[in-house]
Amino acid sequence: MKKFTQILMLLVALSVLFSCSSNQKNREEVTPPEGMVFIPAGDFSMGGKTVQADRDEFPRNEVELAGFFMDETEVTNRQFQAFVEATGYVTIAEKDIDWEVLKKGLPPETPKPADSLLKAGSLVFQATDGPVNLNYESQWWKWTVGANWRHPFGPGSNLEGKMDYPVVHIAYDDAKAYAKWAGKRLPTEAEWEWAAMGGLDDPVYPWGNVAVDNATDKANFWQGLFPYENTEADGYLNAAPVKSYAPNGYGLYDMAGNVWEWCQDKYHVEAYSQMSEAEQLVNPQGPRSSFDPMEPYVEKFVMRGGSFLCSDSYCSGYRVSRRMKSTRDSGFGHVGLRCVKDL
Repeated sequence: MKKFTQILMLLVALSVLFSCSSNQKNREEVTPPEGMVFIPAGDFSMGGKTVQADRDEFPRNEVELAGFFMDETEVTNRQFQAFVEATGYVTIAEKDIDWEVLKKGLPPETPKPADSLLKAGSLVFQATDGPVNLNYESQWWKWTVGANWRHPFGPGSNLEGKMDYPVVHIAYDDAKAYAKWAGKRLPTEAEWEWAAMGGLDDPVYPWGNVAVDNATDKANFWQGLFPYENTEADGYLNAAPVKSYAPNGYGLYDMAGNVWEWCQDKYHVEAYSQMSEAEQLVNPQGPRSSFDPMEPYVEKFVMRGGSFLCSDSYCSGYRVSRRMKSTRDSGFGHVGLRCVKDL
């Protein structure tokens, strides 16, 4: 009996050794496409983990994911320009607004705005003169006719010296179009959060658990008093060139701050409760429908990662679990994208 037990233990040990060697070999054989990194399969607890977490980050769910590839950086102006030159694509911010389409997502009886406000443009950040009520975002977002990815701050601005900066003023539909052209897709929320963690054990931020006050060398976000005083302790007032800060454990840059990144999932305030009702959370694709109680008439999609405007006083978007949302035609001066690709 003792000899049989010893043989059994030896077989188990050999099996484990073979399995580990096989997994290591498979990982070594995975060659990511140019500009992408391999994100291994795994499982994790998805959702809020600090007192800063919002209600839409709960309840936490155990999620299992297959491996995939992810762009090592946010899509840059250089990359997006190549897409436009190859296809002739025109972004939403470069098109006049169709009032008949727009009003379908607004409360009934909403009056039509002046025609001058329906001209092609986008929202550009403008610092306030002093402290303001942070519940009213219109105080620092200015609708700017002529603002788009080519002119990020409006007419008179351009991309000179900024080809390696993340492209901005990108709406959800623009992001989907680029991803399709590149032979990729947008990440699911679950994929994005898993990748942002960089292999760490349930971190608050992509760089770990070092508080943001001591992390100005780790990401591009707002330091000082939002939205009127930015000390630029991280070196940048607005967006930074990609790879300006160290990557996370998977080799991904700017998974915190710089610009928000679109995910493929529809936004639903109760999405995580819906996930909890599922029998198996393997490669979840998000809710079937969208609902935001703040704007119940419009369909919204998820954004992740935060931007250069995030601060703890307003938006702790650099947390790996933080969710943001907007309509598919929304463009902002701090919104871009990053793509993934299936193995």
